[in-house]
Amino acid sequence: MNLTRTFRMAMEGLTLSKVRSFLTTLGIIIGVAAVIIMLAVSAGAEAEIADQINSLGANLVMVTSSMSRSGFGAGTGSSTSLHYDDIGAIAENVSGVNGVSAEQPTTQDVKAESITLESISVLGTTAGFTDVRDYQVAQGRFLTDEDNDRENKVVALGYDIAVELFGDTNSALGQKVKIGSTQFTVVGVMAEKGVVGTTDYDGRVYIPLTVVFDRFTNSQFGGDTVRLIYVSAESNEAMDSVMSQVTTLLAQRHDVDPMSSGFNLTTQDSIIDTQASTTEAFRNLLGWVAGVSLIVGGIGIMNIMLVSVTERTREIGLRQALGARPRDVRLQFLLEAVVLSLIGGLVGVLAGIGGSYLFDALGTMRTELVSSSVPLAFAAAAAVGIFFGYYPATKAAQLDPIEALRRE
Repeated sequence: MNLTRTFRMAMEGLTLSKVRSFLTTLGIIIGVAAVIIMLAVSAGAEAEIADQINSLGANLVMVTSSMSRSGFGAGTGSSTSLHYDDIGAIAENVSGVNGVSAEQPTTQDVKAESITLESISVLGTTAGFTDVRDYQVAQGRFLTDEDNDRENKVVALGYDIAVELFGDTNSALGQKVKIGSTQFTVVGVMAEKGVVGTTDYDGRVYIPLTVVFDRFTNSQFGGDTVRLIYVSAESNEAMDSVMSQVTTLLAQRHDVDPMSSGFNLTTQDSIIDTQASTTEAFRNLLGWVAGVSLIVGGIGIMNIMLVSVTERTREIGLRQALGARPRDVRLQFLLEAVVLSLIGGLVGVLAGIGGSYLFDALGTMRTELVSSSVPLAFAAAAAVGIFFGYYPATKAAQLDPIEALRRE
């Protein structure tokens, strides 16, 4: 018996009970869709973490101070604490640097005339902030080194803050705003940037870092100490050189051993790699959960095929009496199982792709479709059909034709 005829008879066998065939493929559909969606959720989580880290800026080196006798980021007596003066020293003495900045956040009420915005994010920073963050000024100017040196009471408004306070950005320059209990002059309005990662750039205001030290933090605890300095390298290739220069410079300035200076330098790539290793266990767990769904679907196929062999015993005996060989019978039932799996796999792939985009569009969880998951899931469905369909097919092929014909 040729393969074409065997395949046609297998399809006829599947159409004998369309509802049962559909319910059988449903397990495979759910399993394949689960594989694709689970991997998309995992990839989306990794991409979200990477975007949040990359939103800090390009080619960043993050400099922090480690634990010392005086504590982490402690007061001015700590030799390994980072200070405001370190920012300028790095900018002046380290080559291959695109920008250097530090940040000190606080939350204050912002008022202009009769309008008060409560609990606004106020960021104390330096002139290099726009280079480090790749952030542009739409009108006026940003903060300067002179503003920080003289503790000038000037502010650059985020785009949305300018609109909320003054109705538009054109009339904001030169206006007076009160941040907390201190009056500031608006010298700039930032360009629209929106939300990047978890940071709403347009919903913040930017003032000199030294003013934050003086007005909004307790100078008795920390003084001009900064917890973190951002150094933006000119290129990814220059980052190793920049890190080496920064380490040497800080060791000299704080009179410590460069080999154990107490300063930690971290790049974005290293943070992303650390987060990726953390989410790998989560991804593997999701993969196993989806794999179990496929196995359950395969067990369903085996169960239905065994029932089908029992119900069609006389048909099998008649075919054997008419000359069908055991391998022809085995192939027919194996094809039925594989076809069920492939149909379920195809529908499952479509459901998985659609489900991934639907989760991303309507849900709060980001998903990223993993292209390799589509052929992987489809191949797994085919393998499940072959593996779980082989035993029922073999059982059908081993039936004795005389006993099969006698069965009622």
